[in-house]
Amino acid sequence: RSTTVSGRYCDDAPSVQLLEAGCKPPLSPVCDSESVVRVEEPGHGAAFVPPEGGYGWLVVFAATWCNGSIFGIQNSFGILHMMLMKEHADPDDKTSQFKVAWVGALAMGMIFFCSPVVSMFTDRFGCRKTAVSGAVLFLFHCSSLSLRYFTYGILFGCGCSFAFQPSLVILGHYFRQRLGLANGVVTAGASLFSMGLPVLLNKVGEPLGLSRTFQILSLFMLVQALLALLFKPLLPVRKYFNLRVFHILTYRLWAFGVATAVLGYFVPYVHLVRTIMGMLVKEWVLLVCIGASSGVGRLAFGKIGDLITGVQKIYMQVVSFMALGLMSMMIPQCLVFEWLVVVCVFLGLCDGCFLTMMAPIAFELVGPMQASQAIGYLLGLMSLPMTAGPPIAGLLHDYFGNYTVAFSLAGVPPIVGGVVLFFVPLIHRRLQAAASSEETSTTAHMLPTPTPAGEPKSCSNGDILPGYTDVETHI
Repeated sequence: RSTTVSGRYCDDAPSVQLLEAGCKPPLSPVCDSESVVRVEEPGHGAAFVPPEGGYGWLVVFAATWCNGSIFGIQNSFGILHMMLMKEHADPDDKTSQFKVAWVGALAMGMIFFCSPVVSMFTDRFGCRKTAVSGAVLFLFHCSSLSLRYFTYGILFGCGCSFAFQPSLVILGHYFRQRLGLANGVVTAGASLFSMGLPVLLNKVGEPLGLSRTFQILSLFMLVQALLALLFKPLLPVRKYFNLRVFHILTYRLWAFGVATAVLGYFVPYVHLVRTIMGMLVKEWVLLVCIGASSGVGRLAFGKIGDLITGVQKIYMQVVSFMALGLMSMMIPQCLVFEWLVVVCVFLGLCDGCFLTMMAPIAFELVGPMQASQAIGYLLGLMSLPMTAGPPIAGLLHDYFGNYTVAFSLAGVPPIVGGVVLFFVPLIHRRLQAAASSEETSTTAHMLPTPTPAGEPKSCSNGDILPGYTDVETHI
């Protein structure tokens, strides 16, 4: 049973109680605006307290492999991109970079594009079934470029989406106080894979060929499907299509800022390797640097995020987006390999901070019961700009003959997105102050005017009982 009331969303979920007929809702100073709250019985999410560990650490391990296998493969696409160029390059086609880049861009874009649908599947069927079904979609391969748009770009990307989002949502079922740390551990798994997979792909790619390489990568997804069976949900599944998160002004602004920032986010992962082809160095070293520093960032910033209360965590994303934009702009200016290594270290740290804080911020803005769809809609909004970034960079390379313009322009959207995110905590604080002032005024009208000192107290309901108060007399 549930009761829907008009009001404001309150962050303190355990304080929400069932409203019976004739009872007034409790007042809370920690409320947002422009939202509708579904008040539920205890035991159905209203008074839910996560265990903060125990079996949850097994869930963390499974989610770590999930994130690692998905984004380890995605972040290593720079190696696969070069293999695809060797197999499908046409010397007479000046748009070959543009065409090949679409394979990786589609896969990354589909992870986020499918997320609103995945959120509904997660709420309907649970995290376990959704994640397992997604992991088995990377078992189909082909050899032609046009079909790889479908098998790798669409099927693999869609499967990753169905596996990735439940791995974020399930953590909120087991952690609240340690949610930042749990997210840091899980997302750091992607960094470990991002460090190891480029080395593996560099070793097996040449002797085995592209098709066999894809088959080896599919084994990682098979293990992921088995580990996803550990995703045991603790909160009910109840909503199928919920747009109420967009009633929250701060969520709308946050989602818009993040979607703007990721237009240039994936460009270095796809095109960075090709910028150093003339330096006579091992190109996979840069991807390992990004993966290593990203892992350190996810663990460190996850722990730091637990120490920062409320939506103030957004400032961490502001700094990471600003720095990421500046680092992208500096890539064309790095004339020696060592400078590129330094830039890649900072890119990894920014990546770790942004990804680790995404789920905790969503839980802060909309609460645990709406976090699944809030994350899904956010990832869906990110899909189009993230997909468009690498092909646009490839097109600019084909037109200008170098990556100077491409990387310089790729740094602009993260900076713009960081500026937008900067105002989210300020607006959130102002809305809280307005809500607190309104509730104080409402409380004053509900209470009776105190009786002046010296006047006898009156009661129209029989004899005055010893120890009664003015409020009791009024009632």
